[in-house]
Amino acid sequence: MITHSFTAEPRDAKVKAKALRNAGKIPAVLYGPDVQEHFTVQHNDVKHLIYTPDFKIGEVSLDGSKHQCIVKDIQYHPMTDQIHHIDFLAIKPGTMIKVEIPVKFKGVSPGVLNGGKLMQSMRKVKVKLDPANLVDELLIDISELKLGFAVRVKDIELPDGIELMVNEAVPVAAVEVPRALKSAEAAAEKEDGEEDGAEAPAEGGSE
Repeated sequence: MITHSFTAEPRDAKVKAKALRNAGKIPAVLYGPDVQEHFTVQHNDVKHLIYTPDFKIGEVSLDGSKHQCIVKDIQYHPMTDQIHHIDFLAIKPGTMIKVEIPVKFKGVSPGVLNGGKLMQSMRKVKVKLDPANLVDELLIDISELKLGFAVRVKDIELPDGIELMVNEAVPVAAVEVPRALKSAEAAAEKEDGEEDGAEAPAEGGSE
């Protein structure tokens, strides 16, 4: 499990959020079973925790204490995409949490080898687990995925202690048949049909 450590400063309740942002700070809150702290962080200190396709745990140092956490919610400015506020959820073994974990593939799809394109429609899946069972990624085997077929949530290899929070019938990825391949198959079928018609004996013909 990848852990990203960063330092936070306690937030002065007298200072407005706008003033903090103008000073280059991001207002944030850490909440959980035994903690609720308001503080500020620097953008550069948390960007590797936010702008990443990987699942990471944060470890925030605040007032001499360290807390493991995950990013639960981020609020952005509607026009500039500037981060306005971050919610961090403190994690503690024994307390169940809901998180979204990246889904990765293993194996080689025969459909891709035959000219198809692998289209991933779900990159993360929501699960419920004890933080002690956290993993970086969940795997799905595509070694038998043929042209025009899909793998679904139910095909994800689920370690013990992890519960899916998504309908198992939802597609995760499919091998799309390219237009060129479809055209080639259609042309081949048409040609076969014409040959079959030419070889068929004509009824009522003269000897």
